[in-house]
Amino acid sequence: MRQMRMTPVLWSFRRCPYAMRARLAIVASGVSVALREIALRDKPAAFLADSPSSTVPCLVTIAGEVIDESLDIMRWALAQHDPAKWLDMPVDGDDWIARCDGPFKHALDRVKYASRYPDTDPALHLATACAFCGDLDAKIDGWIFTRPTLADMAILPLLRQFAMIDKPWFNAQPWPHLQDWLERFLASSELAAIMAKYALWRPDQPEINFP
Repeated sequence: MRQMRMTPVLWSFRRCPYAMRARLAIVASGVSVALREIALRDKPAAFLADSPSSTVPCLVTIAGEVIDESLDIMRWALAQHDPAKWLDMPVDGDDWIARCDGPFKHALDRVKYASRYPDTDPALHLATACAFCGDLDAKIDGWIFTRPTLADMAILPLLRQFAMIDKPWFNAQPWPHLQDWLERFLASSELAAIMAKYALWRPDQPEINFP
């Protein structure tokens, strides 16, 4: 049995889009966690002991339960307090998230990190990513639904990662609603609240309370 903790622990990496979405939900919920920033190239032993997948984000609750998937961390936080009602979204919000986390992210990785996948054609994967963006652009009217929901906040960090591969190219695509949606996110207080830089976690240093 894992040891009880005074505060939930969130293992994170600032630029990881999955960790970003977890932090967005934690800020929205107001739940306090001990934020442990790590470097992915040098993962601490304590993190590896906590995370079954050895990936961020990873949350360990006060009771010692390990939540190792970013969407599950979002839902865990919002289940405790959801003042903006992000969880109150139409059923097809889950379908949009699944498309983002499945085909879109698969394609995104093979465009952004093409050298890691020498046996694949980046142009084909770019076309897949663009198809998702086009469909999402047609859906968005300010937001995916009538107001911000879990779908927006789960997808935006990954869309940001895709856009930043080549922002001038992204801005030139025929996706006005999608581009406006992303630009509002980039300028938002929500993003600013999760992107502060923290020192890497060390066991001999005080915990960082977040948010």
